[in-house]
Amino acid sequence: MEPTTRSRFWPLVLCWVIVALDGFDLVVLGTVIPTLLSTRELGFDAPAATAVATAGLVGVGIGALTVGPLADRYGRRLCLLLCVSVFSVLTLAIVIAPDVFVFGLLRVLAGIALGACLPVVIAYVTDLMPRERAGKATTLTMTGYHAGAVLTALLALAVIPDWRVLFAIGGIAGLVTVPLIRITLPEERSERQAGRRPTVRRLVERPYRTVSIGVWAASFMGLLLVYGLNTWLPQLMRDAGYGSTDSLGLLLVLNAGAVTGLILAGIVADRSGTKRVAMAWFALSGLLLAFLSIRLEDVTMLYVAVFVTGVFVFSAQVLVYAFVTQLYPPEIRGTALGFAAGIGRLGAIMGPAITGLLVSEGLAYPGGFYVFAASALLAVGALAIIPARARVAAEPVAAPK
Repeated sequence: MEPTTRSRFWPLVLCWVIVALDGFDLVVLGTVIPTLLSTRELGFDAPAATAVATAGLVGVGIGALTVGPLADRYGRRLCLLLCVSVFSVLTLAIVIAPDVFVFGLLRVLAGIALGACLPVVIAYVTDLMPRERAGKATTLTMTGYHAGAVLTALLALAVIPDWRVLFAIGGIAGLVTVPLIRITLPEERSERQAGRRPTVRRLVERPYRTVSIGVWAASFMGLLLVYGLNTWLPQLMRDAGYGSTDSLGLLLVLNAGAVTGLILAGIVADRSGTKRVAMAWFALSGLLLAFLSIRLEDVTMLYVAVFVTGVFVFSAQVLVYAFVTQLYPPEIRGTALGFAAGIGRLGAIMGPAITGLLVSEGLAYPGGFYVFAASALLAVGALAIIPARARVAAEPVAAPK
């Protein structure tokens, strides 16, 4: 390997690990809720579990929205050090939570810390890599998200019903990561536009206003799909008449497709243009989700269809993040990514909520797939309003002092 490639390798690996912590957070609550509900431990019941799950997502969204500007101003490496530290300590504290209120509060506060990490990591990776390889680097880093989710789910099978072990492992893993961030991640080079400080207001000023609206809408729809499908796909498939074993297997296949899609999407985007590929990915997602509304008698064809759907649905959202890194200059890139992720988290809340309502009304199949397909097509429209020749990230910047 060339020296420059070698110097990037371990920072990229560590960024992947930080994203894997986000994957842990995605599924850990879902793996312990059945145990907490069956034992009524800490005072958990169905409404409490719903409130804790929703509050955690709100915390993640707040973190993404608020910490991004601070990372642009004070440094991404410092932000990652602080946020991973806080997340780890609070996750470890859940082990000794005395009741459901404290459990939920700790989840919210940990979510705020962790919510900042994903956009900051993507901004850091983009700064670290050459522009022509940024898309591939972003999507490969995001495979950590699904790897972390799958590893946590497998770990849960081994330790449940002792749910506290999961949070202990998650907290300790984060604490081990902290000194590695300090040792391994180099300080990012600061590039500031002369006379301009990184502020949220710049996201809605020219030439960024239309760009921001398009990105925010696409991210909202993208995370609506990601969280809606991960939460309700097994139930949708049961309502369609497939067996419970098939339903759970299809969720695993969907996420296996996601990892494959992330590897493929970055390569194609770097060659053909991120906006064009993101629009194509969302359009194909819409068609495939509509296709899943048809009950398939051939089980092999069903598994293939779900796998291919996973290839496009999850990587489409990551391509939105990769596109953001190309649209904004370095000094507000973390802020822009934070808002894309934070507003997207509203979609992450709405997706499961809307699908849950359809389930309760007996309309989940095929109605849920129609909602998902429409969301994917709306994301195509949102990306389409972004100027085809947008080059706002190419604004001249002052040389580092």
